[in-house]
Amino acid sequence: MSDDRDVENIDVEDKVAQEAKSRKERPTGSIHFGDTDFDVAEEIGDATWNEVFQTCCCHSRNEWGMIAFGIFLVCFFLYFFLVGLELLGSGAKVMSGCTAGELFGDDTNPVAGLMIGILATVLLQSSSTTTSIIVSLVGSAISVRQGIYMIMGANIGTSVTNTIVAIGQMGDGDQLERAFAGATVHDMFNFMNVAVLLPVEVATGYLYYLTKAMVKNASTSDGETWDGPIKTLVNPIGNKIIISNKKIITAVAQGEGNCDVGGGFYPMNCTEETYSGCGKKFGLIGCDKDSGDCPAFFQSDATAKDDKVSGGVVFFIAIVILFTCLAGLVTVLQKMLLGMSTRIVYKATAINGYLAIVIGAGITMIVQSSSITTSALTPLVGMGALRLEQMYPLTLGANIGTTMTALMAALVTEGTGALQVALAHLFFNLTGTLLFYPVPFMRQIPLSAARRLGRLTRVWRGFPFVYIAVAFFLIPLLLLGLSSLFEDGSKGFTVLGTFLTILLALGILYAFYWFRFKEGKQKCADCMGEREKKRIVMRDLPSDMEFLKEKVRLLVEHTGLPEDEMADDGKKSDSDTPTDDNEVEA
Repeated sequence: MSDDRDVENIDVEDKVAQEAKSRKERPTGSIHFGDTDFDVAEEIGDATWNEVFQTCCCHSRNEWGMIAFGIFLVCFFLYFFLVGLELLGSGAKVMSGCTAGELFGDDTNPVAGLMIGILATVLLQSSSTTTSIIVSLVGSAISVRQGIYMIMGANIGTSVTNTIVAIGQMGDGDQLERAFAGATVHDMFNFMNVAVLLPVEVATGYLYYLTKAMVKNASTSDGETWDGPIKTLVNPIGNKIIISNKKIITAVAQGEGNCDVGGGFYPMNCTEETYSGCGKKFGLIGCDKDSGDCPAFFQSDATAKDDKVSGGVVFFIAIVILFTCLAGLVTVLQKMLLGMSTRIVYKATAINGYLAIVIGAGITMIVQSSSITTSALTPLVGMGALRLEQMYPLTLGANIGTTMTALMAALVTEGTGALQVALAHLFFNLTGTLLFYPVPFMRQIPLSAARRLGRLTRVWRGFPFVYIAVAFFLIPLLLLGLSSLFEDGSKGFTVLGTFLTILLALGILYAFYWFRFKEGKQKCADCMGEREKKRIVMRDLPSDMEFLKEKVRLLVEHTGLPEDEMADDGKKSDSDTPTDDNEVEA
């Protein structure tokens, strides 16, 4: 009899735990996905692998059917999310390929090379494309040293993609904070790595001499590059919509052509809209070499302006696809994890940090893009299924894995200079990983910075847009402009550049002083807080107006006063109120 009562009590406790919507309503106080007070920062004990196995593998027939359907939806949304990323990159290359190509050129100073790498990668939305172009230009248009500085910039520029993906979770403040922190931990690592290794490279040539010794007896030759499996999966759809002609970017960078009419690419001489029908020569939008077909946005009589407009349209469509699939992916994953204890999920995903680096590198080597790896993981951080401490080593691994693209491009490029730059890319990321991961104190620097940036989205939802504009456009353009003054060779421009640099340095020092000692930090927070209040007021204004109208209607019904009479009384009171002119006359 007592055993039956114990079983009944256990069943009741389980039922209460399942129906509870807050940790306070559960006897164990455990946190579950979907709780009203969900918080990944708090940990309630540690699960066992037996609990993980029972949660993951012990289900009824109906539950297994729902899980299978959920996995299908996750794969569906993930596939079109990758298609969106592919279209985003292709659209960006078409839209800004000529501009990006013009950035590459003669040898410049290290700061200019770094800024060129950042801007080119942001414009092309692909560090793989940027590094491949840099590798191909080494020895002809740029030197090895300059290529190393540009590679450093490409490392920073590639992190803008997953930052854009994080913005897709703007509808939920909690998710946005976590997702933005998960995305910007990539930025913080790259910024700090460059801040340490750029001065070291300028002063000692550490990467240059290390890689020079490694390629001393190496030999490479021209050949074909390898496309990863993700490209193979998404290209059937992407190639039907738009295909970017990467050759034009390289040609513009080498000074062998331009995007103007008569510049070697426009106008195109096509007898028919096929790969061979156009003589295998295209503008910004090309045709499929394997099938011979041309994409939907291809025009045989297009100018560079027409192709750039097409690229902009595809870029916009890609953003819509990305955000739509992101919303669908997050919704499905939330439904699948709803009610599951965070203890179980975190136990299942708690892998050794060094193993996570290897996994991140391996995945990125396969998909051939660090942006794909980090962008796919960012939504998981946003919904709380992956913690920032787990995201960080995966990001480091993705940084290392993406160097494989440049290495493969270098192996099929004639000359050892390209291979030297590709190896410098690899050792740049390996050195940064050794600096900012093994030592716990150093590991916390980029993690803490990313958390602060995530918290700023709480203060003002518009902060991510300002961050992207300042970090990836304003600062690189400003520093590139200053650097170009010193490269002109004119004494006047050199003096002007020196003067502006001194002003900039003084401005930075004053900004630091104001921020730290003149309550600048609080003033910035108050300013962002006011903007957030205005945003909330404008968002809630229609519903507030409806609420007030309903209250007025109830008031009219309660007093029995006709609405027309109230309106007349209001007009009368307005007319009885003296205006400023009447007061002056009186």
